[in-house]
Amino acid sequence: MTLRRSEMKEIELKYGCNPNQKPSKIFMADGRDLPVTVLNGRPGYINFLDALNSYQLVKELESAIGLPAAASFKHVSPAGAAVGLPLSDTLRKIYWVDDDAVLSPLASAYARARGTDRMSSFGDWIALSDICDVPTALLIKHEVSDGIIAPGYEKEALEILKSKKKGNYNIVEIDPEYKPAPIEHKDVYGVTFEQGRNELKIDESSLLNIVTESKELPESAKRDLIISLITLKYTQSNSVCYAKDGQTIGVGAGQQSRIHCTRLAGSKADNWHLRQHPKVLALDFIKSIGRPNRDNAIDVYISDDYEDVIGDDVWQNTFNTRPEPLTKEEKKAWLSQFHDVSLGSDAFFPFDDNIERARRSGVSYIVEPGGSIRDDIVIDCCNKHGITMAFTGIRLFHH
Repeated sequence: MTLRRSEMKEIELKYGCNPNQKPSKIFMADGRDLPVTVLNGRPGYINFLDALNSYQLVKELESAIGLPAAASFKHVSPAGAAVGLPLSDTLRKIYWVDDDAVLSPLASAYARARGTDRMSSFGDWIALSDICDVPTALLIKHEVSDGIIAPGYEKEALEILKSKKKGNYNIVEIDPEYKPAPIEHKDVYGVTFEQGRNELKIDESSLLNIVTESKELPESAKRDLIISLITLKYTQSNSVCYAKDGQTIGVGAGQQSRIHCTRLAGSKADNWHLRQHPKVLALDFIKSIGRPNRDNAIDVYISDDYEDVIGDDVWQNTFNTRPEPLTKEEKKAWLSQFHDVSLGSDAFFPFDDNIERARRSGVSYIVEPGGSIRDDIVIDCCNKHGITMAFTGIRLFHH
């Protein structure tokens, strides 16, 4: 069941990016009705920036991959994005999905998107490509989230979501048939910028120009490279995205240096793998410790600062049994076994240090625009490590 959208010319917002920025509203410059309806709560300025960017991402993912898609956004960049592939038992555990929970493809997509980087997804804005069903709503019910956008809601799912945040959870419905104008505008310091919308279609044809000696590109890698590219299209630049198994596993957004993007996203991808280590899966949490605190404890436990949660005077605050440290040697050995990770970049890699860093996080497949005067050096580095790389010829900056 979907709910009928009401006609609305504008929505008044509490304030803009910050409380001192008033008045604030969203509206259609051409006088048309807005394509969105607020079904519950009172979304803010940044909420709508997240909502409208994230919905574009999941809509394009579903169109390109042919599976329901979900995204978890924070501050106008995705913390995670995914399509609806089934979850392994291990992924269920690290995503806090109950063993007996029945997951629809859409629910699996959100569990994966949220699970990419649970630290960054705390208080996220959710986007769904399809009508929100009950299994998806039940997952969202237990997460700390600011709001959601979807093309519709089953009646029971809507009631579940309305119960969040003491009845104030932000729920937005968007018209799935809405098509924006081909020209978009933005005001900065009183000056209006105009540009054509980025209507670039990303699909398997984007991966045809393979420039390395290795031409191997299995279907799973094609899917993951497409996921990384579409995610980058809606990520603040500079950006790099690692993907595996139908989901992002590390997004590095908004860095001025590309190698810092690659390092940041790579460290998040490493954390995603380390969260699956047997020592992490065996952590014996006190029953009263909630999900956010568990996520925080795991993040510290797998870092070099592990003593902050398992030290003599603190471990009792979180665990029933004091965990043994996850040593550097154990982490290195665990991470060394992972391969077949896909990596996308929104612009060319100017130096081969990006490739060297990426391969340490299991990257076997890369897609980037190409066009650097040092492309040959980057290609040689890929060849040295047996990495397959495709050039798209298209940059994906987003601001």
